[in-house]
Amino acid sequence: MSNLVLFAELAAIAALFAGLPLVYLWTRPGYHFFQKLNWALVFMTFDLIVFGAFTRLTDSGLGCPDWPGCYGTSNPWHAIGEIELAQTAMPTGPVTVVKAWIEMIHRYLAMTVGALILVQVALAWVRVNTLGKQPLILSGGLLLLVCIQGAFGAWTVTLKLQPIIVSIHLMLALVLLACLTAYAQQSWSKKTSALSLRIKPLSAKLLLMAFIVLTTQIFLGAWVSTNYAVLACPDFPTCMGTVWPETAWQEGFILWRQLGLNAQGEFISPIALQTIHWAHRVFAIAVLAVLGLLAWSGLQVSKTSLGTVNQFSRLLFVLLILQLLTGISNVVFQWPLVAALMHTAGSAALVFCLVRLSYWASWSSSLHIRNTKAL
Repeated sequence: MSNLVLFAELAAIAALFAGLPLVYLWTRPGYHFFQKLNWALVFMTFDLIVFGAFTRLTDSGLGCPDWPGCYGTSNPWHAIGEIELAQTAMPTGPVTVVKAWIEMIHRYLAMTVGALILVQVALAWVRVNTLGKQPLILSGGLLLLVCIQGAFGAWTVTLKLQPIIVSIHLMLALVLLACLTAYAQQSWSKKTSALSLRIKPLSAKLLLMAFIVLTTQIFLGAWVSTNYAVLACPDFPTCMGTVWPETAWQEGFILWRQLGLNAQGEFISPIALQTIHWAHRVFAIAVLAVLGLLAWSGLQVSKTSLGTVNQFSRLLFVLLILQLLTGISNVVFQWPLVAALMHTAGSAALVFCLVRLSYWASWSSSLHIRNTKAL
């Protein structure tokens, strides 16, 4: 299949997948279509992150060892012969029919998000007179971000699941989720304007600290997962029966290296994997402390004046507890798929929750008067 035909077929699949939610949104009453599309993108990006974790956890990342298609075709049906040959040669290898479909569905979902962002850009451009230029500029930035994310998706395959590439791929997906959430929670309409009060009781300094520690912890978690170090410490709360295990920080955190190898091209040592796991486990204490403090401060806000802040603060607290439980379950129950997926989903939900709370955060945590644009 020529590259032109391959890209045409993939574009048609992306258009079909994107058309389904667009038709659904168009027929639903309520909010403005542009706003509904923005929130749909948040929902689909969250789903994409979880399915990406499912792809990684089922070892399906190389189910189709080329990119963007599968053995040069747009779907595993057309490549069934090549897939079966690879599966026969290596029955427990990275290429099977099931893994090929998992990998391609992941790519289809990614293309769908990209196609919907193209629609978002088009709508922002068509309605620039009513929405203003800022939504168009920011939507263009989202399109650029999703293209960069696509490039890392390609390198994930071509560089054979190199840990730093896979980790950055996950981090960029969460950055995209955060940016889409921040974009969706804005009011872009210029039709009417009213003077209103907005109480911003949360500390922006504390929220910034929460973002920093959460980002660091998510990267450490991605580094654990992409290096398959989840079971390097098979016991809890100790690691290898000790409170502070033997460590090899330099070997464990050399970023540019192949999967399963150290910087010298030799097999990475169990102690280095143990160090990777232990770093993620220890830093979780900082995450619980900082995000727990942020949740507690939000819970102090009066429900009658700012019930939404209170609701998201409760959600943040619940998510922290679930993250703790699923993290422990990954060790105690030997990395079950459900717990691992919930752990990744919880990380994405925490990012979403912090972005939503940022709407009520201020450096002075005071009462603000601003010019609010109605939807």
